[in-house]
Amino acid sequence: MLGSCTTMGIGGWLLMIGLWAGFVAVVVWGVSRLFPSAPDGGPTAALAERFAAGEIDTDTYRSARDELIRTGRG
Repeated sequence: MLGSCTTMGIGGWLLMIGLWAGFVAVVVWGVSRLFPSAPDGGPTAALAERFAAGEIDTDTYRSARDELIRTGRG
């Protein structure tokens, strides 16, 4: 009697594996939402730093920034 209560078929094992995988996926997703990675700034931030340092003028900054945004790289 005890043996029949503790035996699990292949469907039970697959269900248990699926539930644990889902649980782990939800935990990983939740932790990644709680602690998002900080963005590195990208090319637009580097361009702004050059502008702030006086390396480029206003027109150059604006045209380069607009080009980066237009091409989707900013």
